[in-house]
Amino acid sequence: MNQAREAQHHAPNKLKSGNPATRAAAERQVAAGAPPRITWRNWVGGARLRTLPLAVAPVVAGAGIAQMLQSFSWPLSILALAVAVFLQIGVNYANDYSDGVRGTDEFRVGPARLTGSGLVNPKHVLVTALVFFGLAAAAGFAAVVLSGRWWFLAVGVVAIIAAWFYTGGKKPYGYMGLGEIMVFIFFGLVATVGTVWLQSDIIPQEAWFAGVGIGLFAVAVLIVNNLRDIPTDRLAGKNTLSVRIGAGWSKALFITCVVLPLAVPLIFLLFYPGMVFVLFVFVLVGPAILIVLTAKTPKELILVLQLTSFAALFYGVALGYAFGF
Repeated sequence: MNQAREAQHHAPNKLKSGNPATRAAAERQVAAGAPPRITWRNWVGGARLRTLPLAVAPVVAGAGIAQMLQSFSWPLSILALAVAVFLQIGVNYANDYSDGVRGTDEFRVGPARLTGSGLVNPKHVLVTALVFFGLAAAAGFAAVVLSGRWWFLAVGVVAIIAAWFYTGGKKPYGYMGLGEIMVFIFFGLVATVGTVWLQSDIIPQEAWFAGVGIGLFAVAVLIVNNLRDIPTDRLAGKNTLSVRIGAGWSKALFITCVVLPLAVPLIFLLFYPGMVFVLFVFVLVGPAILIVLTAKTPKELILVLQLTSFAALFYGVALGYAFGF
């Protein structure tokens, strides 16, 4: 009884919260007699580091293509990488905040989120997201100053707006089944082609092909994530593409998105012998496909998320090496 009272003393604001997820989490903590605790591991978990390969892959591929054009710049490539990574982390915290305050994460399967678990004041999560968006903007501004390509400022503004409205705002496009399209555009074409364009006046066809391949891997990661969450997203009213088309078509779309990128190294194999190494990505893709086809529970798909993220990173790095060296 004393432990329960102590827990309630530690979480009075959360028990009165208008956020259903925060309130429910606090009630469970009080009932268990355990006051809410927050550690650095919770914040690291909120950054969702396993999604960072999706930010690194297009920049490395773009840098390799810039090397091919003999216009590679270490400072500009590092700044492009900083923009991509900071923006990805900012998106992850923004999603944590937006899904949490809506109560969406109350139904989710997987690691507890900062906001939805009630461990952290939602405003603190929002501020953290804004800090990383600010870091991305600062790195982007430095890249613009060094390159002299001032119109990239507009690209950066659009990217940050797209990042926020994925799950933020009154009508987030991630809740309308449009997340895959935006992920393909920004984590594929914009990030890859943008890295090249930042360093060169020439945008070769290799950049567009690489952007398509990497973009498809990014879409595959989102699809398997949403495939895992179909039952809970339906309960929360989150109408992702997977909720709209169902598990069967989601699996077919996932397989398509991890197989089609293999066409890129096959197309360029005669011109860039290093493309043979890119084909080894199937070592990761093959098991991911097998698990998707045979998975019986949502938790099994977590491994597919990891395999696909690493496949995207391997694919981007291998493409960059094949084009650049």
